[in-house]
Amino acid sequence: MSTIAAIATPPGKGAIAIVRLSGPDAKALLARVFLPLSKKFENFIPRHLHRGRVLDWHGEAIDDVLAVYMPGPRTYTGEDIAEIQCHGSPLVSQTILETLLRLGAEHASRGEFTRRAFLNGRMDLSQAEAVAELVAAPSREALRYGLNRLDGGLSRMVAALRDAIDALRCQLSLAVDFPEDEVEVFPRESFESALAGIEEKIAHVLEGKRRGCLMQQGVTVVLAGAVNAGKSSLLNALLGRERALVTDRPGTTRDFLEEYCEIDGLPVRLVDTAGLRAGDAHGLDEVEALGITRGREQMLGADAVLLVLDGARMGEAGLNACDCPDEATADVLEHAGEVPVIIVWNKCDVCRPAEMPFSWAGDAPCCSVSARTGENLNTLTGLLRKTLLDEGSAPVEGGLVPNARQAMALEAALAELKALRRDLAEGAPCDCCSVRLDSLAAHLADVAGVSSPSEVLDAVFSHFCIGK
Repeated sequence: MSTIAAIATPPGKGAIAIVRLSGPDAKALLARVFLPLSKKFENFIPRHLHRGRVLDWHGEAIDDVLAVYMPGPRTYTGEDIAEIQCHGSPLVSQTILETLLRLGAEHASRGEFTRRAFLNGRMDLSQAEAVAELVAAPSREALRYGLNRLDGGLSRMVAALRDAIDALRCQLSLAVDFPEDEVEVFPRESFESALAGIEEKIAHVLEGKRRGCLMQQGVTVVLAGAVNAGKSSLLNALLGRERALVTDRPGTTRDFLEEYCEIDGLPVRLVDTAGLRAGDAHGLDEVEALGITRGREQMLGADAVLLVLDGARMGEAGLNACDCPDEATADVLEHAGEVPVIIVWNKCDVCRPAEMPFSWAGDAPCCSVSARTGENLNTLTGLLRKTLLDEGSAPVEGGLVPNARQAMALEAALAELKALRRDLAEGAPCDCCSVRLDSLAAHLADVAGVSSPSEVLDAVFSHFCIGK
């Protein structure tokens, strides 16, 4: 393979930058651009940092650097690797990279270092994907899931299942080859028991699919309700800073406003929408009416809606738990559709609800908060996390949470497994069952990328950054 080079650190100024080489000519190229400062230097000691000057293609010094050479195959890519640690000026790192390219290196494409690690057997595809997910992890829990996959937790589980399937394939092969001895070589009860155990393990891993996706991609939470209910104040309270304008004048928010934050470890996109008015179809200017329409659109695409009630106004009006506050609240419940709704009684520092939950709210969870004082905000965030993550049970054991591609392969394997068990129950011949078992093994192999076509690899590594 060719020798590739790329800048491995993010764009922009910083304390240091790293230029990385991988391939058969890594050491030779490093030697051509590196001038050691030590007079005792004779050759690069593997995995030792050497201080010196890095030279451009004209032989002119660029920077005072540290250089390291790491011989393969016990490296990240499985090839010879060299790294130059320079000062974090973009001009310096770009000049070093340009010099290496002029001297014969090829510019690395997205994810090419990790792709070579995969091709050279240093990691499987699920571990390679974990590298990119760690780089982009938006939360501590996403970091934990990515690290567990990088350590091979999911790979080991899938490998154990494939070993169990191989043993079953041997039993079926014997039953096909020696049909007269099928009872001895193919004990159906133990065979079906083994299939049930495999199905249970795959289903258990798939239970974490939704949780993993939410932790990796984040969720959208929309704040909706009547005008002057305190939605913008609640947004600011959840963010911990003054982001939205807050005034006593109803209708201050005319369009939706979005901000990103982390709530109890969950990456959240908070959307503050324009307040709804009772009978809002009449007497509104064009801008406010458009803002209300956009707010309803945001609700439909949300993962959860916080329906904010004006507790102070409800207290003054003498509304109780049996009374739906107004048409605006009913409007939110109607337009939320299948999206989970959490009823939030705001301004509990002024007036507290007589009783909760509210009878008109149905099964929607309820809580009272004060956006002004911060009272019960932790209760609200905990309720939000529980609603989104369905946290009636503990987090997935071992952090074995598949990403979307891995989940698709596991779901296909599970469907094939269920079909196989149906065939067995209906008395299908062993050779037909063997085809199902082969397909099941192939789907599990897709999780680790054992036989993934180049199109799949291109799609996976296209999401990587250059230099990783």
